[in-house]
Amino acid sequence: MKHWLTKAGTLVLSATLLLSAFQAPETAQAKKQEANMVPSYEVKLLLDSAQVLNSNLALTSAVTSQFNLTTSRQTNVEYFDTNSLGLDDAGWNARFRKKEDKNNYELTYKKRYAVQNGNIDAALTLANTEGFDITDDNYKAEIDWGYSKQTLSMSVDKKVTKSLNGALGLPSESAARQMLLDELPGKLKNWGTSNWGKTQLQNSRAYGPILTTKHTGTWNGLEVDVEIWPIRNAAGTGIEPIVEISFKTDEYSVANTNRTALINSLNNLGWLVPADGLKTQLVLERY
Repeated sequence: MKHWLTKAGTLVLSATLLLSAFQAPETAQAKKQEANMVPSYEVKLLLDSAQVLNSNLALTSAVTSQFNLTTSRQTNVEYFDTNSLGLDDAGWNARFRKKEDKNNYELTYKKRYAVQNGNIDAALTLANTEGFDITDDNYKAEIDWGYSKQTLSMSVDKKVTKSLNGALGLPSESAARQMLLDELPGKLKNWGTSNWGKTQLQNSRAYGPILTTKHTGTWNGLEVDVEIWPIRNAAGTGIEPIVEISFKTDEYSVANTNRTALINSLNNLGWLVPADGLKTQLVLERY
């Protein structure tokens, strides 16, 4: 009898192990990490405002001609963060803006990752571990490529439609903050801990606004934008215009080749500022 029980126990154990062996691949497959997101690229370079703007802080005719700038549009922009910049410290920003030709407010939530030594894949993998992977249809991945630095951004845009007749005015600070809270995406809302992002926004204030002007044209077969941001100077006594030229592409090779060509062209013209610039950071520091 005891011998039979031993055999039965062995059979049960063998069956259990066999079943586990068949189930293991399925479990491993369920835990498999999704692929990284595929980024687009935006090359951004600073222009010397003393060389490219006239006394009215408008682009000179030489710049307009060089980049075939034919259209322009104004946008009112502000950012929301706490007094201690809690969102920014965690790599997030919340932007609220109104374009002159649109009947909606545009709300953008963005998470940034520094790209170290040009290793874009490492930044994408880090973002993946924090929930930004190829299956996420809400966020778009973009590499912002400046003079010497690259930054990966994961951003999601929301629109709040209003009968605005193209007006540039922004709502009150409390109304804009409430819209940002109403449209708050889940990733930011519960970043790290439950309701962390919601609490940050509830305690936020507006930084800005800045009335920007974007001129659009073409260069080297690419659509380019030249933006003017009249940002408060560091002393708070006047305006420091930040001028930036940029172009977008889905291809790394196109971004790489044309970035080099644009740097060389701007250097030859005497218009390039050989430095990286983050407009968002200046706004958060000075308002």
